[in-house]
Amino acid sequence: MESAAPDLPWTDPLDGLPLVRPTDPRWTAVALTHLDELLVDHALCEQKAASSALALIGRFPDRPELVRPMMALAHEELHHFRQVLDLIEARGGALARPRPDRYVHELRQRGFRTAEGLGAYGDLLLINAFVEARSCERFRLLAAALLDAGRALPAEIPDREALGRFYRVLAQSEGRHWETFRDLATMALPAAKVERRIALLAEVEAEIVAERPLVPAMH
Repeated sequence: MESAAPDLPWTDPLDGLPLVRPTDPRWTAVALTHLDELLVDHALCEQKAASSALALIGRFPDRPELVRPMMALAHEELHHFRQVLDLIEARGGALARPRPDRYVHELRQRGFRTAEGLGAYGDLLLINAFVEARSCERFRLLAAALLDAGRALPAEIPDREALGRFYRVLAQSEGRHWETFRDLATMALPAAKVERRIALLAEVEAEIVAERPLVPAMH
């Protein structure tokens, strides 16, 4: 008897996201083979995401529409940070010193150099949107692999099903986060201009992902 496919609220990992290049299929095996390292990177990403959301409030005090969405996002990211830290400690691990995130660095550097910019406010919102979107896609990949009982994993994971459910829930959150950043940009700027900028940044982001090595990291 064949095992049932995992119950997932998406058909394709890119559904509803602005991404034009999927993650290399080999990444999932690398991530799950080095799960402890992946979890530490994930925890630090959640911490950075919360800090970035709060930093946006401080940088743009003339944008009152930004404050509550970023407060809510930071609160949720910190909750996720705590959840991932719990997983790390339950596995006998601990946080490590953060490493430079080359993906985010390149996205900012190349994104701001491209034509048809939206200004600092709009571009920062959309760059954050792409970071959240790529995290969403990778959470979806992890959830699908972990919840597929018929799929052999590269390493034994005793808490496989619980971890799969966790990443399924987080994928939904990250999907909402990218939409929050996009919607804030659309509130401040013409929708057509924002859409053109998203399309341009999608190509830039795809190039960066193609260049990144296959490592147990979220980006």
